[in-house]
Amino acid sequence: MAQPRVNSPEPLLGATLPHIAYGGDYNPEQWPEGVWQEDARLMQEAGVNLVSLGIFSWSRLEPAEGEFEFAWFDRVMDLLHDAGVRVDLATATASPPPWLSHRHPEMLPVLADGVKLWPGARQHYCPSSPAYRTAARGLVEAMATRYGKHPALAMWHVGNEFGCHVPACWCDVSAEAFRAWLRDRYGSIERLNEGWGTDFWSQRYSAFEEILPPRRTPTWPNPTQQLDFMRFSSDTLLECHEGERAILTRITPDIPVTTNFMSFFKPLDYWKWAEREDIVSNDSYPDPSDPRSAMRAAMAGDLMRSLGGGRPWILMEQTTNRVNWRDVNVAKAPGQMRLWSYQAIARGADGVMFFQWRQSRAGAEKHHSAMVPHGPVDASPSWKEVVRLGHELGRLDSVCGSQSRADVAVLLDWDSWWALELPSKPSNRVRQVDQIETYYQPLFDRNVTVDFARPDHDLSRYRLVLVPNLYLVSDEAAGGIVRFVESGGTLVMSFFSGIVDQAEHIRLGGYPKPFIDLLGVRVMDFHPLTIDQEVELEFNDGKRARGELWSEHIELAGAEAVARFSSSELAGRPAITRHAAGSGRAYYLGTRPDARTMERLLQMACADAGVEPAAEMPQGVEAVRRQGRGRSFLFVLNHREIEVDVPLSVAGQNLVDGSDLRPGLMRLPPRAVAVIREGW
Repeated sequence: MAQPRVNSPEPLLGATLPHIAYGGDYNPEQWPEGVWQEDARLMQEAGVNLVSLGIFSWSRLEPAEGEFEFAWFDRVMDLLHDAGVRVDLATATASPPPWLSHRHPEMLPVLADGVKLWPGARQHYCPSSPAYRTAARGLVEAMATRYGKHPALAMWHVGNEFGCHVPACWCDVSAEAFRAWLRDRYGSIERLNEGWGTDFWSQRYSAFEEILPPRRTPTWPNPTQQLDFMRFSSDTLLECHEGERAILTRITPDIPVTTNFMSFFKPLDYWKWAEREDIVSNDSYPDPSDPRSAMRAAMAGDLMRSLGGGRPWILMEQTTNRVNWRDVNVAKAPGQMRLWSYQAIARGADGVMFFQWRQSRAGAEKHHSAMVPHGPVDASPSWKEVVRLGHELGRLDSVCGSQSRADVAVLLDWDSWWALELPSKPSNRVRQVDQIETYYQPLFDRNVTVDFARPDHDLSRYRLVLVPNLYLVSDEAAGGIVRFVESGGTLVMSFFSGIVDQAEHIRLGGYPKPFIDLLGVRVMDFHPLTIDQEVELEFNDGKRARGELWSEHIELAGAEAVARFSSSELAGRPAITRHAAGSGRAYYLGTRPDARTMERLLQMACADAGVEPAAEMPQGVEAVRRQGRGRSFLFVLNHREIEVDVPLSVAGQNLVDGSDLRPGLMRLPPRAVAVIREGW
């Protein structure tokens, strides 16, 4: 298992690359060999020091089964090494070549309704397919043997965006693998029947052979069957990753391994996956037309840092300008790419990469922008921004290995996420990521740094723990949350939490059973709200607010009402409560307050917990601090379209331009950044 280098001051790739990694996906097979020399020259001009190579090269590397053509790839590796560019070498298994599915059509994935997915795009494989796994491991063995000692090799890149297009398969091969997974999990058919609650709707099984994946059914499939299939599907793709990783670590034990995550990607339990990564990496494509994009990109960065236990991570993919896959692919504003790149570094990244290096001439992604555009580079504004950023990042070596520390944790559990969003709930409008954003946005606006944590993690290092939703919770996790508060922590928990156990069975004894004593409330019934429906709230000081999405009939069991419903059949009943437990305090939100009220509530909770922002800044200016080797780095990012004056409390040096700064006001132009090494 990969061991997190928690609190290590070392750069992302250590002495192999003691700089901020900078580059992108390089696909030389798409271009005549004469272009490669120009690529090397332009990489040097842009300050590129790392490229991801070979991600979609399988059909060129192995044009027929067992027949490898490495000579052209050798020349690319040598060329990059001579240009001073290190390689994040992909295993090339993300897109099987046509010959493989032609010889083994049984490897093609099947949807829940029986529709087979055919070759012609990418990721067209069943994760449980022996034919795919055998062929993939054969390629990896050959790649690792040939390039394991190449001086350009800095890191291995297993697959690519696992589960992006095929997160699960419902074919007969997958059905057999699912049954094997269930045998390991339950041990006996009796225990499975108990876990799945199969006495409901006459679903009791007499043998494992009768079980199928949750294929298309007349109405809702068994909820626990669906939940287990999600667990199985995440685990099965992880087995594909692990099969390749085992080969790489056997042949090249000193070369770190990564695979690129996709921010808040529901199908894969990234907590479990991150345990198998030497370096966590992420693909992030915020929408320039979405006013919440800066917040969402920051949230993804905090998740990646948290998945890696606090150690630096790498932004493996972003775009210089626009993507190709939205209905309308809006271009980034001038300076926005640079700004968002610095934001990733502020949130703990030691690398900024792009998809891709040179914009494709053919294929499905030819309208996806790249570091090198279709037109003349000298006339391209985006190329100038690429070069500027590359040169600036070369001044940030001292930042490498430093870390961001948070006093606040947001609990996120994939099992609970999966279970929450299964059908047949009081409201299908309660969505995990939406709930997280309602908590994260006010903290982002106030520059309060946030970690994400599993509910069963040790929470003792935090002052404030936030639970946007924890529909499913284990006994272990529930006990840890209780101990956190009783030991002096502050908790804020939202509605519809603590409802079911790990089998997706209701926890009997009243809602929310594991937290009744902690919260000092008992929920008598749920009153979900329709799309256009709101409820009025009134605080003890007379201030009024609104709630949306959800409301509840709450009876106090020791807690005090901070606010009450003032409309609907719940008028006069508690809506938001606070309760002392041990030496800590727990808030409970029986509705989703409006944004201003949520901000007020979190300010109260932060005050209770003694949580302070990284720095006080004007609205629209983000501040994040990284620390390491006895140094402190304050990142200040102006997301506004106007210049702003920001206050500095200590002297320092702006590493971006080398200027010395003294306490007082610093002027930041629109979308400008400063990386301040605090102290002289």
